[in-house]
Amino acid sequence: MFILPKGRKFIRILLPLSLTVLLLIALGWAAARAESQTAAQALRLTEESIRRAAVQCYALEGFYPANINYLMEHYGIRPDTSRFIIHYQFIADNLLPDITVLPIER
Repeated sequence: MFILPKGRKFIRILLPLSLTVLLLIALGWAAARAESQTAAQALRLTEESIRRAAVQCYALEGFYPANINYLMEHYGIRPDTSRFIIHYQFIADNLLPDITVLPIER
């Protein structure tokens, strides 16, 4: 263990304090990065689940649904509309709808 001379109380206090502050900054940065990655993954998974349900509907029923409500009622998707804006643009019965999911800024 590293022992500082007794005449240097200022350094003996400053060193642990600065290491603690650096550790807290590093932990805060890591938590913010993890939250950002989780939000991005939730966004991607929401869009993928809507797209997958639309394709499943086409495979089973022979058409793409005209709106997302059909997918919610018949295919059990439950997107978090408090966190995401869902743009579902129906094109035609035989063309995959334009599906875009955007985060709601807080």
